[in-house]
Amino acid sequence: MTPADPIIDADLDAYVDGELDVSRRIEVESYLSEHPDMAAKVMADLSLRGELRLALATEAVAGGAQTREAARRLERGLASGRVFQSLQRIAAVGVLVTAGWVAHTSFGAFSATEVSASVPPPEFVDDAVAAFRTSAIRSEVASQPKATGYNPEEMRAATAIVMPTLPADWKVADAEIYPSAFGPSIEVSVDAKGKRLSLFAVRPGSFAVAKVAHVALDGVQASYWQIGEVAYALVADPNVNNLDGEAERLSRTLY
Repeated sequence: MTPADPIIDADLDAYVDGELDVSRRIEVESYLSEHPDMAAKVMADLSLRGELRLALATEAVAGGAQTREAARRLERGLASGRVFQSLQRIAAVGVLVTAGWVAHTSFGAFSATEVSASVPPPEFVDDAVAAFRTSAIRSEVASQPKATGYNPEEMRAATAIVMPTLPADWKVADAEIYPSAFGPSIEVSVDAKGKRLSLFAVRPGSFAVAKVAHVALDGVQASYWQIGEVAYALVADPNVNNLDGEAERLSRTLY
């Protein structure tokens, strides 16, 4: 049977949503019987829609109202067109599995924390912490000369590491080139209005543009980021406030 009006994507979306009247539904089904490739896509959408509705009806899904609302948004999103069909299917499965079934069966009631909700920090953060501790020891040994004559251009020439511009009210207490797992690194100890901070930079061997992230480990805290081939970390004791804000300020000087 040839329908009076051609079958378009909107008709297929409405068919999946159950929004067609009987006569138009019959026309769509006749069209699908003659176009097996399109029929397979529609059946996949119908299957996903059924899974979503089952999830919405199941009270045991972990995540409660938030998870169900996410599923509803994904369900409604199926009607937006077939260009993103595969992405919608992946997103729907990811949300339901990650936020719901896996969390419920494996972890019970899930409460996100800084440690459990984030991936482990990059390896260069460990080197930054080690440099921070080494500099703290150096600062207490009177016989160890402190390199207060900090020259970022000279260090750049030696290491190919571009350093951020330090705020005018920061005073350099020491500046050293340390070995690391990735080659030479730079560590600059500063007095920032009475707060002792350590700015660490290294070339980790990969290219990335990563925003400032925060981690607390081994009795210290670090805000770290990467711009191009150079990674940076600002390390301080746990009692220092707004470390991320200071790191953001430093990162902006690199653009």
